[in-house]
Amino acid sequence: MTDEIAALAERVGHQFKDVTLLRRALTHGSQALAQGELGYERLEFLGDRVLGLAIADMLYHRFRAEEEGDLAVRLNALVRAETCATVARELDIGAALRMTKGEEKAGARDRGSILADACEAVIAALYLDGGMPVARAFIETWWGPKLEAMKAPPRDPKTILQEWAQAQKKGLPRYDAVGRTGPDHAPEFEIELTVSGLPPVLAKGSSKRMAEQAAAERMLTREGISS
Repeated sequence: MTDEIAALAERVGHQFKDVTLLRRALTHGSQALAQGELGYERLEFLGDRVLGLAIADMLYHRFRAEEEGDLAVRLNALVRAETCATVARELDIGAALRMTKGEEKAGARDRGSILADACEAVIAALYLDGGMPVARAFIETWWGPKLEAMKAPPRDPKTILQEWAQAQKKGLPRYDAVGRTGPDHAPEFEIELTVSGLPPVLAKGSSKRMAEQAAAERMLTREGISS
């Protein structure tokens, strides 16, 4: 185990019985392909479900009077890639990622989508090594403050923009994919957002959804539209 991975294990707060799980959770696809190893993709798949279950349970017991729809909005905000990437940066997961020099030079170590995937993979590693109580404790530590800080169900930029556009009789905002760059394991999408009567906005993101959210946020800021 490298010094960076050992330091991350300490920050995570769990002594792994099987350290290969954590090592795999931090192995980017480029490194896996170059070395003939397993990358973090399968762990990411599992970690996403573990995170979703833990957060759903936390919300169910914390906000006992809220309807399912409001709980779902809170859940989506807490498990989305942007939040996972924020937690990854707080833990400095990027420093422990195993990737090729080429990917590192391209800025992959701090790319939001990669950090989010690795964060979910770490959750899966905790779950497989120590069971749900260990994974749950980790999630409560790093997501709990974010859950408590959410005084009301959040509203995403696309929803705010759509409601404003309809109130202004401008119809629905239109999101068009105008570009895609980067390798298959780390794509970047460019979206053009148009609203009737307004200049279009361009934004990029590691997924179409993230690019659309970024474009909506940019238009809201430019037009001085608040929630």
